[in-house]
Amino acid sequence: MTAQQPLQVAWQTGMTSLDPAAWQRLNPEGYPFLRHEFLTALETSGSVSPEKGWQPYHWTCWRGDKLVAFLPCYIKYHSRGEYVFDFQWAEAYRHFPDPVTGQPGRDYYPKLLTAVPFTPVEGPRLLVDAGEDREEILQLLLKSIQEEVTEPQLVKSLSGWHLLFPEAEQADALQSLDSGRLLKRSSCQFHWFNAGYESFDAFLAVLKSKRRKEIRRERRKVADQGLELKAVSGQAITRVMLQQFYQFYRMTYYLHGQLPYLSEDFFLQLLESMPESLMLVLAEKEGEALAGALFFQDDKNLYGRYWGSLVEADALHFEACYYQGIEYAIKQGLEHFDPGTQGEHKLTRGFEPCLMTSLHWLPDANFSRAVADFLRREDEAIREYREEAASLLPYSINHQPAVDAVPSAWKK
Repeated sequence: MTAQQPLQVAWQTGMTSLDPAAWQRLNPEGYPFLRHEFLTALETSGSVSPEKGWQPYHWTCWRGDKLVAFLPCYIKYHSRGEYVFDFQWAEAYRHFPDPVTGQPGRDYYPKLLTAVPFTPVEGPRLLVDAGEDREEILQLLLKSIQEEVTEPQLVKSLSGWHLLFPEAEQADALQSLDSGRLLKRSSCQFHWFNAGYESFDAFLAVLKSKRRKEIRRERRKVADQGLELKAVSGQAITRVMLQQFYQFYRMTYYLHGQLPYLSEDFFLQLLESMPESLMLVLAEKEGEALAGALFFQDDKNLYGRYWGSLVEADALHFEACYYQGIEYAIKQGLEHFDPGTQGEHKLTRGFEPCLMTSLHWLPDANFSRAVADFLRREDEAIREYREEAASLLPYSINHQPAVDAVPSAWKK
């Protein structure tokens, strides 16, 4: 037998150097946010770049010339677009003396980040070829990540490594190998789970009468304003439709005094390269499109990601971003709908509180201990919040919500 070639680690400064043909072997289930097409579009559209504070620096592992593992990484010069908020950590870091010089005033940035840019969605972060020993890959990953943070190749210093929204299995495996040095942080999102509903009315039937009537009233309000909504997916989405959507998306940012994170070219690239992962809801009045919501999907999950509108219309956001998503998930037999981060108003519409995880490795021992103490107190508050939120769910007494499930359980 021929001896197997040893594993080799390489850091990639962009996606274009990686062969898209090898990707299906690493991401067979087609998780949309780690598709080669998605990550490449972020970079080639200019939505992610060193100038934007997102410097691609992806971890890859090889056997000879065969790519066997991939982890998306970015050198970050700020914390925007992450949705795990560590701005206070950045401020506190300045007051911790350097372990070598004893002087305070260090900068928290740059840091090394593993995440999908602008996408707070739980899922796999480390992609591994099915023929490889996952534990061996994980051990090599931790070793090389920690070496890169302490002795970086591209920048003078990195304050740490942050892994955002990994699926539970990967988070647990990494923590078990790291002997407690990886700090775990919890957050709460609101997700909808399909209990085998045959229709939207069947979903409403398991809600309390008052809430059921309020949802129906909200949907009627949209229709009474002369707005009609349609959901289109895959090849049925045209370039004109997506360009219309981008105008809505961009306007929503402008109204808040911000520039949009993502460029029009990013969305158009996705339409060309991975249309089967897209679903678009458009709201029209007298044949003119005025608002829209863009979703992603895979075999089991629907992800609500982007929204925009040129008009203020009562209950339109709820209809386009939530009710249309639920209705589509039921029709397609999808098991789980993640409508996007934040928003307690989702509770009364049947979205259940779920705990999300992030992991953080901070090489400064004193700073790490301080953050760990903060996280212990924060975690207790997050769990109490989740329990209180679950008590407000609108389901009738004879329905058992999936509040103890997390999206990972629905992907297996």
